[in-house]
Amino acid sequence: MGTNLRKWVIGTGVVAVLAAGGYWAWRPAGGPSSEAAYRTAPIDRGQITAAVRATGTLTPMTTVLVGSQLSGQIVEILADYNSQVKAGQVVARLNSDQIKTRRDAAQADLMQAKADLLVKRAQLDRARSTRLKANSTVRDLEAQRDRTAAQLADAKRTFERQSELFSRGAGSQQTLDTARTQLEVQTATLASSEAQVASAKAELNGLDADILLAEGQVASGEALIAQRDAKLKDILIDLERTDIRSPVDGVVVQRQVDLGQTVAASLSTPTLFQIAQDLRTIDIYANVDEADVGRLKPGQPTTFTVNAYPNRTFEGRVEMVRLGAQTIQNVVTYTGVIRVENRDMALLPGMTANLQVVTEDRRDVLRVANAALRFRPPGAAGGSAPATGAAVAAAPSTRGGGPGQAAAFRERIETELQPTPEQKQAIAAIMQERRAGFREAMAGMSEDERRAVFRKARADMIAKVAAVLDPERRAKFEAMMQEGRGAPQQGMPGRVYVLGEDGLPRAVPVMLGPTDGAYTELLSGELTEGQAVIVGGGPRPAATAPATPAGPPMRGGPPRLF
Repeated sequence: MGTNLRKWVIGTGVVAVLAAGGYWAWRPAGGPSSEAAYRTAPIDRGQITAAVRATGTLTPMTTVLVGSQLSGQIVEILADYNSQVKAGQVVARLNSDQIKTRRDAAQADLMQAKADLLVKRAQLDRARSTRLKANSTVRDLEAQRDRTAAQLADAKRTFERQSELFSRGAGSQQTLDTARTQLEVQTATLASSEAQVASAKAELNGLDADILLAEGQVASGEALIAQRDAKLKDILIDLERTDIRSPVDGVVVQRQVDLGQTVAASLSTPTLFQIAQDLRTIDIYANVDEADVGRLKPGQPTTFTVNAYPNRTFEGRVEMVRLGAQTIQNVVTYTGVIRVENRDMALLPGMTANLQVVTEDRRDVLRVANAALRFRPPGAAGGSAPATGAAVAAAPSTRGGGPGQAAAFRERIETELQPTPEQKQAIAAIMQERRAGFREAMAGMSEDERRAVFRKARADMIAKVAAVLDPERRAKFEAMMQEGRGAPQQGMPGRVYVLGEDGLPRAVPVMLGPTDGAYTELLSGELTEGQAVIVGGGPRPAATAPATPAGPPMRGGPPRLF
């Protein structure tokens, strides 16, 4: 009897469990609306830290590529990986035997040119001395000529006087002949003196030419010495270049040459070493998406981690954002340079850094949960938060806003203006037409052309929407479009929902600031600290139960209750 009772109790329990499971599996979805409660979260105060996340590569501030300007064989390597080097320190040497031989030959040629120059200068000095002697001879001959000219003048006077006396009968014939003879002798002597002076002057001119020739030879010798000296210096420079030196203080991060290797520098300078100038300060080259690049400014604090130290967080600051963009598979990125102090030398070149750049850090501000911004009650238009009239009228984007902004703007028109069904349909058609035509018009245009097209399309859309409204709604629409045009728009428009007195969601327009992913700063709106906003829950639309397929139930499944 006890055994039968125990079997009956066990069977009854199994049936009860199966019945309960079948009820929960097959009960109608949604349930009555009175059972659905809205989940809320209060508006509170706290910190909002907005950040841009990116990845980058650690790179030395200055990396110097040390190469060789000569071709030759490496005979000595004096620096290796991680070697600390100073500016001017020899890090490698090339074979210099052939260059030393060229140097010795060039030195001998230079000495020969200097000896030749000494001979040429001596010849010049001798030519100048000979000219001085010839010049003295010319002067002596000129003096003798002048004396002969004086004697000739005296002989002429004597001859003239004897001729006059002879004509008077006072002089003798012999005396007259003697005077005539003296006149003729002195005339011949003067002619001889003139010829000697002319010959001496011609010789003097020849000596002047010899001096000019000797001076030219000396100048040629000096030029030859300069040429050979320059050749020697060039060889000495090549000899100096056989010592490969570090141009900066730093550390060797790459060595790309081995002992005995032949370096060929005929076409381009080969790289032998890579030297990082100073690793105590290092840069991160971060790939920043074009959607975030406008939020980066020099001086912003940055934190990052590297895989080598997963439990350590490093700090740095934004140095610059380079203007040159990179487009890879239609993705546009910019290079942000992050400057990092690496005093303990823990960070090494080439490491991958996971960055977080703090773009906004607001403390003790009103904030709202992001779930409240995403919540939409049943029947409300989906998409992004609604835009104000000023945001649509003065939006700086050349793309005219995305589908979410257009849907939000349409939602606000329907909420605040309460247009008739015909007006709603006409407004939806206008926006759909604008989006299609706007995308076609944007193709192949420059940035300025896109802005102009956007302004015209915006004005046309506003005019068409106003045209389909009746006068009362048109006046409200024009007032809505004028909101905020007198001052720059601060923040982004949004909308949250609170429970009204009737227990139903009521929309509250707000202006939003930066977000950290979980909370967003509340700049303005009819909300106060501690006020509850809806973040989820509420009645769900009734779901249509799927048709039960015919046939026997699955073996082991819940029993068919209906």
